[in-house]
Amino acid sequence: MKVLMRKVFSPVLSMFESGEAIYAYRASHRKILIAVGLLFLLLSFGSLIAMIRIANYGGILPVLVFFVIGLGCEVVGLLGTDKAVANIWKCP
Repeated sequence: MKVLMRKVFSPVLSMFESGEAIYAYRASHRKILIAVGLLFLLLSFGSLIAMIRIANYGGILPVLVFFVIGLGCEVVGLLGTDKAVANIWKCP
């Protein structure tokens, strides 16, 4: 199942797994990344519920942004290699 999911999300994972630079990975980086992704997904769903309740569909942009960021964090945190997790924390 993990192999199939890695194939589906390979465009996202390849952005963070490419390059030959040295990286510094810690197991806590993966745990924090998964937690941050979960928080963004919760924020996305909370924003969606609020947007629907007040019937203001102009709030779709924050919902989409929070969802994409949360999904990206979860994909890299759960499916990515150690290098991908280390590279997502690296500042350019």
